[in-house]
Formats: sequence, C-alpha cells, structure tokens
Amino acid sequence: QVRLVDSGGGWVQSGGSLRLSCAAFGSAFRWLASAWFRQAPGKEREFVALIGWNADAPVYAESVNGRFTISRDNTKNTMWLQMNTLKPEDTATYYCAASGQYSVREDVYEYWGQGTQVTVAS
Repeated sequence: QVRLVDSGGGWVQSGGSLRLSCAAFGSAFRWLASAWFRQAPGKEREFVALIGWNADAPVYAESVNGRFTISRDNTKNTMWLQMNTLKPEDTATYYCAASGQYSVREDVYEYWGQGTQVTVAS
C-alpha cells in the first residue's frame, strides 16, 4: 500500500512560481510511475505531468510544457512539480498519483493524494 500527501499549493500572481510536493508513505512507491493531474472548477480532471519510477522519461501536457518540471527522489520518497510562469488558467486543485503503469490515463492510477489548491491571480 502507498499513501500520498500532496502540499505546496497557494495563491500567486500571474507569472509567478510555486513548487508542489508529494510525500509518499510505503516502500512500493519507488517502483511506481508517478504523475500530477489537476481539476479546475466545473471541468474534468486532466493530466499535467508524468515521470517514470526511476525518475526518467518525463512527459508533459502541451499546456504546461516548458513551464512546469516534474521530478522525484526515491531516497526521499518524494515527487515535486515546479511550476513557473503561472497563468490564471493554471488555477485548479492539483493531485499527485502513482501507478504500476507508466501512463497519462488517470484511470490506471491506484494511489492519489488529497489535492492541493493552486490559485493564479491575473
């Protein structure tokens, strides 16, 4: 079993930066692919970024590519999402997730954080 706790959200002006963290509890995390998803009010949850279990092969949604960076450190059982040049359309609740499958599809993710709110003011 793996438990995920995400944090680091907050309020920021457009153009600003935030760094989200996802702390994993459970040794199995180091063998799982991990990702960030987000859900804006009134919208479906969408994929943001994905990274392999060995901290390799990052993949990004087109809307965040070049602005966001996903990373992880298995010695610390932690994953991060560095978000730069934030835009109002990035406002959402962000969720970390982990899966035995390396995929952008949210339905394959067995483990989820509780979510952390990011608000970008224009």
